[in-house]
Amino acid sequence: MSDLNYFEDFTQGQTFDLGALAVSREDIVEFAAEFDPQPFHLTEEGGKASLLGGLAASGWHTGSLVMNLLATGLLNRSACRGSPGIDRLLWKRPVFPGDTLTATAEVLETRGLNSKPDLGLVTLRVTADNQSGVNVLLWESPILFGRREHGQ
Repeated sequence: MSDLNYFEDFTQGQTFDLGALAVSREDIVEFAAEFDPQPFHLTEEGGKASLLGGLAASGWHTGSLVMNLLATGLLNRSACRGSPGIDRLLWKRPVFPGDTLTATAEVLETRGLNSKPDLGLVTLRVTADNQSGVNVLLWESPILFGRREHGQ
């Protein structure tokens, strides 16, 4: 028997602790320089001149960090077959240097696919909070998982 989570292993309301990671100033600036070079993601001065109040991570960076937690905390230990996209994405609060993000995933819905009997669709709500318990990110996404009876 495999240790992987298959479609059949997911139930509505089930939650998964995805772990935590710290966000450094260097990581924020490095990501922004390559992918989102706006002043409030690059320098403290740029951040102070913005609504963010200081140097803050790009929302795309925050999403990437949480995706890392989702992959290592759940998807890489499952029969995940990819996702058709994200239905909802909210950057709720800024992420600052020194913040520690903790993420969880909750199963909102499961449904089999008649057109692809070897797959099922699991809709997850992924959230991330900072060290103060403030929610910084929320996304909802359908993810495809292999069915156990169809093997690996």
